[in-house]
Amino acid sequence: MPTLIVLPLQAEIDQLSDALRASGLRLERTAAGRLDVVSLPEIGALIARGGHGKAQFALHTRHLLDHARHVDLVVCAGVAGALVEGIVVGDVVVGTRTIEHDFQRRFSPRPAPAFEGDAAAILSLRAVDTRDAGFAVHFGDVASGDEDIVSVDRAQALRDATGALAVAWEGAGGARACGFSATPYLELRAVTDQANVEASSHFAQHLPLAMRNLATLLARWLGR
Repeated sequence: MPTLIVLPLQAEIDQLSDALRASGLRLERTAAGRLDVVSLPEIGALIARGGHGKAQFALHTRHLLDHARHVDLVVCAGVAGALVEGIVVGDVVVGTRTIEHDFQRRFSPRPAPAFEGDAAAILSLRAVDTRDAGFAVHFGDVASGDEDIVSVDRAQALRDATGALAVAWEGAGGARACGFSATPYLELRAVTDQANVEASSHFAQHLPLAMRNLATLLARWLGR
């Protein structure tokens, strides 16, 4: 059964597809319902666009699960900003949990919703040899919320509140869609920036590198 890899932005899909093609994999264009899909039969994967923001991503993911048959794992993939020292541009973060940091309950304060990454997928990723890959793979929480983190102070506050290694937008939306569908879920994010004032320019500058590294990890993991 295929792994469904859902990325928020078309630019991410284009860069990831180019990197996977350059690695020698065959890409085939198809569709799932109303959404375009890229199939990689050699590694048993499908790639599709989830859209920007948690709600759109959840909607697309649910639609894809309705129309792409027998998916055994959904991976929310894309880029992220690093929240801790020691994680550099090009590194990949495997989300052991996705924490929905912008779910703000004022009437009855409780911890932010957290969604566990699929344990079997995380275990298999830990076994992937990336020592010669030129980037590091980190395992830890990823913060998810519809907010651009573009200041050192905000990044530190988010780190203090969640303990996350990195921050992105859409993960919690994908996790909720998968929870509704009883489908295993995992978030994989490649780092383009340090969640500071330079985040916007660094996203554009480092997107190709981040997607090449993500492609390397996906090919080694799913091609085993």
